[in-house]
Amino acid sequence: MSDFDAIDSLLASLTPKPALPEARVRRELRERAGLSKAQLARTLGVSPSTITGWETGRDPSGELRTKYAYLLDGLAAKLAPPTPQPADEATAPPPAPDETTTPPAPGPAADDDLDDVEALAAPEPCVLCRQPARHQVAGFPQHLDPAQCAATAPAPTPGTPTTRTEGRTAKPAKTVPAGSRAPTVSDTDPSSPITAAVAETLKAHEGDVEAATTALVKRAIPDAMALLDETRRGGRYAVIAHPWIPDILRKQSARGADQIWEARPKWSRPELPAGRHEVTALDINGAYLSALKTHLPLGQLEHTTGNRHDRRRAGVHLITPPAWEHDAYLPNPIGNRDEPGPLWVTEPTLRLLLRLSGPKHGLCEPPEIHESFTSGATESLLEKFRITLKNARDTAIAADDEVTLEYVKAMYSKFVSTMGESNYNRELYRPDWMHLIRSQAFANLWAKALKAHDAGLTVVRVMGTDELHVVGDWRRVFPEGRGVPEVKVKDVYAVGTAPADPAAAGQTDEN
Repeated sequence: MSDFDAIDSLLASLTPKPALPEARVRRELRERAGLSKAQLARTLGVSPSTITGWETGRDPSGELRTKYAYLLDGLAAKLAPPTPQPADEATAPPPAPDETTTPPAPGPAADDDLDDVEALAAPEPCVLCRQPARHQVAGFPQHLDPAQCAATAPAPTPGTPTTRTEGRTAKPAKTVPAGSRAPTVSDTDPSSPITAAVAETLKAHEGDVEAATTALVKRAIPDAMALLDETRRGGRYAVIAHPWIPDILRKQSARGADQIWEARPKWSRPELPAGRHEVTALDINGAYLSALKTHLPLGQLEHTTGNRHDRRRAGVHLITPPAWEHDAYLPNPIGNRDEPGPLWVTEPTLRLLLRLSGPKHGLCEPPEIHESFTSGATESLLEKFRITLKNARDTAIAADDEVTLEYVKAMYSKFVSTMGESNYNRELYRPDWMHLIRSQAFANLWAKALKAHDAGLTVVRVMGTDELHVVGDWRRVFPEGRGVPEVKVKDVYAVGTAPADPAAAGQTDEN
């Protein structure tokens, strides 16, 4: 009998695993509730990247599964539509009004059950007709008067019977249409989280611009990740935040670097023509912001060998770079590298070398590819994210809003710098993306140097991501301004010595 008692005890100790909804539903519940991944992560005692995994197909186990299921059940209950009124109650004729009282005006004001109606600070799309509404019911923007919705509602299809409800005006519905979520301001204006964050921070610091800017810069990383999630919603490709990474992309020591060469330019013209020259140092606006438009690998990097480049894929490549014979007037596209032999370069560097070796330019031989780590790629993965930040930047410049401008700059620059091995951003671990975006910025700068040279300007210096020094009428080549496609003057200085003999000067001019 004791054996059976032990079996009963074992069976009693087994509890069925709580059921979890599909990964898509988990994310929808969180988004409809207006909760961020960071909020859920803090509540459950996990990292935001763990929440990302659960919302893309992975399942928790043990006590975490129980807690997560309990949370999702609670969200589903909170967001569930209320039980509909019985038909006889909804269609019952209203009681006769008391002759001693004044009847209320028809419409929603006559209802005595609208305690959950709130006025909105700014109009938001109604969940029923998607036209601007000035009130919300149970958290969902709606028109309080059904006639306002009826004015924009589509006409019924001919031949379809319509139901007419008589009696008192129905209360605004509290349900979200099946298969959709409550639209938010960010649906129509993706940059609204940026505007809202700036407004809230300025209010919290009582209009102190310096303090608000400091606070916004500190929160730039999590805010950039939240904006990335918002702009990727409904996108064709999912962001894989923590893929397997080959050893060449891992740091060799705690403070060391990995094996990827980004081709950062650091070049000065070895010799200028005789005479005195006025040099203009140009600053390239939003270099990293522009570089977000680059071919990024979507999934796990796969290893291949052979001297072949597939333009549908992107990653890192071990190449033997070609000889460069134009250092007298243009920098080497692979940057200042003293050691000869093969090196690991990124997709933007390889594509730049291949373009320069083509028939249009013919500046070098094609590089030799030995092996590659690549994945299927797209150039538009971060495009909506980039455009949202660019538009916010343009608006801030037009309004002379330095607070928003510094905030946006911190968002995209820190987003790039922390997506590799960084303790400041655990939500995204893509060192391959970091190297590719940085290299794209360097390749973009090199392309501007080539454009200046082809237009007859004398290229004097090319440095980092955004510094181009030229001699000549640069305004006929580059538009001036603070916009992303434009350049601004950082400095103007003179180099060289004017010849003392006017006759010699004239002879120099003739040459």
